Amino acid sequence: MLTGFKSLVRKATSLFASPQEQSYPIIIPRSEHSLSRQDLSPNAVKVLYRLNKAGYEAHLVGGCVRDHLIGMKPKDFDVVTNATPEEVHATFSNSRLIGRRFRLVHVTFGREIIEVSTFRANSAQEENDDSSQEKTSLKGKDSARSTHGMLLRDNVYGDIEDDAERRDFTFNALYYNVKDFSIHDYCGGLKDIEDKKIRIIGDPRKRYAEDPVRMLRAIRFAGKLGFEMDAETAAPIKEMAHLLDHIPPARLFEEVLKLLGSGNGIATLALLRQYGLFRYLFPDTDALLQSGWKRDDIDPEAFILQGLSNTDNRIQSDKTTAPYFLYAILLWPSVALRHEEFQAQGMPATPALHQAANMVLDNQVAATAIPRRFSTPMREIWDMQYRLPKRYGKRAFLLLEHPRFRAGFDFLLIRELSGTQLDGLGDWWEAFQHGTEAQQRDLIKSIDARSNDKDGPKKRRPRRRRKSNGANTSSEAQDNTAQSDKSNE
Repeated sequence: MLTGFKSLVRKATSLFASPQEQSYPIIIPRSEHSLSRQDLSPNAVKVLYRLNKAGYEAHLVGGCVRDHLIGMKPKDFDVVTNATPEEVHATFSNSRLIGRRFRLVHVTFGREIIEVSTFRANSAQEENDDSSQEKTSLKGKDSARSTHGMLLRDNVYGDIEDDAERRDFTFNALYYNVKDFSIHDYCGGLKDIEDKKIRIIGDPRKRYAEDPVRMLRAIRFAGKLGFEMDAETAAPIKEMAHLLDHIPPARLFEEVLKLLGSGNGIATLALLRQYGLFRYLFPDTDALLQSGWKRDDIDPEAFILQGLSNTDNRIQSDKTTAPYFLYAILLWPSVALRHEEFQAQGMPATPALHQAANMVLDNQVAATAIPRRFSTPMREIWDMQYRLPKRYGKRAFLLLEHPRFRAGFDFLLIRELSGTQLDGLGDWWEAFQHGTEAQQRDLIKSIDARSNDKDGPKKRRPRRRRKSNGANTSSEAQDNTAQSDKSNE
């Protein structure tokens, strides 16, 4: 995966014993690395050239450079420049300014968005360094911190060296210069890639306090890349995990999708639990897993691992996954527990399920926000788990047409694969989906509706005709007509 890369790093760092003693930046000319314009997004290259033509400095930075050097296909192409957001916006008619905490420009090319940011300086340094304040005053100064030290706004502009120092991890401080196609390493990222190390730039405690999400990013890179966290980078995480309580739930929702929905969910979940971070993302689920609760029809840990395995396999096979399906998996054990509790209190099965879903979702949104466009299909998937066993009469045909049938069926299969015994329900529905109409009707006849559905159809009592005289009948008819007229009004 790193063919030719080790020799490149050795050549670049041969004069020094450690990254701390290395002279930076290390500049790798085009002749000594394999990253070319053919590996880049054509639209990202257009943005770089347009900014250069307008007189600004511009580089690709971070993940797209890192991933190529590791041997992965780059996906996100982020541009960094010395132009202010307003200057970038004025340069591109197909752009818009976004953000307040971190002001950015999105340049849109159809469905592709190239994110452009201005070189940032370390705001902590700005507050204590008069010379730095003077250096960046021409570009603007706008930063604010919470009482916990978290950056609420980070719009202090600087130069490329400042920008590299304030990035999170060393391998994200790699810059590609389109003018001469060279790669610039400012913080030892090349050596850390060779050593498969995740190392934060600067003092870990201060950097995590500035933005606690950096702890989640460290975990995500460890799960995604298979790298090991540097000891100093990992040491404060358990102690500082509680700072995630101060991150807006909407931001954590997006982080969860990156953490567990990127094809490395199982490894990432293990790391989140190991470092005490999972409880701040899914408090109910974490408490359930810690308690060891299980019952005959569900083993929470086995189910979640099976669900993440299914998601990982789909992503690694370039298939799509839905965020609501991932969240439905992670919250299902809690829904099952609450459902059991409400039924024990005498509540009927269906109302108990709806009440359980409400409670679990209400608790979850306090940690990670879940948009309604996702919470609604989650409820439907859970509801399908109690509807799919009800196959008598026309119900099987109606369920097959339900817009959430496929997701509910896939969810059912995950339950079976995790050890839940459902009497061959998954196989029955698999055959029903692909059978002819005659075969489908035979499948319905082959099941005993009452044994498969305790809430099956009940015999209706014959209606008793009430004896009445003609006068009363006429009076009742008038009353009914009056009520009908009133309702029509």
